[in-house]
Amino acid sequence: MAQHDTKPLQDVQAQKDSRRLSIDKVGVKDIRYPILVRDRDRGQQHTIASVNMYVKLPHQFKGTHMSRFLEVLAEQNETISVENVPDILRKIQACLNAEEAYIELEFPYFIRKEAPVSKASALMDYQVRFSGVCVGKSYQLTLGVRVPVTSLCPCSKEISQYGAHNQRSHVTVTLRYKKFIWVEEIIELVEKHASCELYAILKRPDEKYVTEKAYENPRFVEDIVRSVAADLEKDPRITLFTVESENFESIHNHSAYAFISGGD
Repeated sequence: MAQHDTKPLQDVQAQKDSRRLSIDKVGVKDIRYPILVRDRDRGQQHTIASVNMYVKLPHQFKGTHMSRFLEVLAEQNETISVENVPDILRKIQACLNAEEAYIELEFPYFIRKEAPVSKASALMDYQVRFSGVCVGKSYQLTLGVRVPVTSLCPCSKEISQYGAHNQRSHVTVTLRYKKFIWVEEIIELVEKHASCELYAILKRPDEKYVTEKAYENPRFVEDIVRSVAADLEKDPRITLFTVESENFESIHNHSAYAFISGGD
C-alpha cells in the first residue's frame, strides 16, 4: 500500500522567475461548459460554450495555478451566464492574485426560422462569442456574432448573359455596447444587407424565392461591410464595432474578404 507523505507539497508555480518577462495571458482553453443566454423569443436558451480563461502573470512569478480557474467555474452551479461573467472574472482575480483576468465564451445560438414561402420551420445556428476582461476594478464585455448569408456578385450579373455566380458568406460583427443588445438584432441587421439570408429548410418554392431574391440584390463583399457598419454607426447603444465578411467564392479557389471598424 502506498505511503502518504505528510510534508507540505512545494508550490512550484509561486517560485521566483529571474527572466523578468511578464506573460500577457496564461490560463486554460477549450473547456466545454453549459451556458444560459438570453433569448428574445423564448426568454432564455441553454447551450454549450467553449470557455477560455486567462490572467496576466507578473514577471516575478514562475507560473499560475491552472486548477483554480476550474474551481471558479465549478462554483457556478453547473451553468454559467453572461450576466455573471463579471463575478467570475473578479473571483479569478482574487483566487489567482491577478490584476488582469480574461474570459471568452463561444457557443452556438439557435433561432427557429420559417422558410419564406412554404413556412417550413427549423432551427438555424449562429456562432456567438462573449469576451470579458477585468483590469483592476474596470470591466469590459465584447459581443461577437457570425452570421452566414448569401451574396451574389454584381460584376458577374452585369457581364453575364445567363445568371450570376453567388457564394455563401460569413459576416462577423464584434462590438461593445453601453445598453443591452439582443443577439437577434445583430443577426437581423446583417441578413438585411446580404443578397439573401439563409434558411435551414427550403422546399422548391422557397428555393425559387431565395435564388431570385439574391439575383435582385447583388452585393460585393465591400457592400456588405459598409452597409452593416453604416447602421451600427447610427446606433447610440454601440461604442465600438468591427465588421468583417468572408465570401467563399464559387468560381475561385480563394475567398473574398473585407473588414471595417468604427466607433469611439
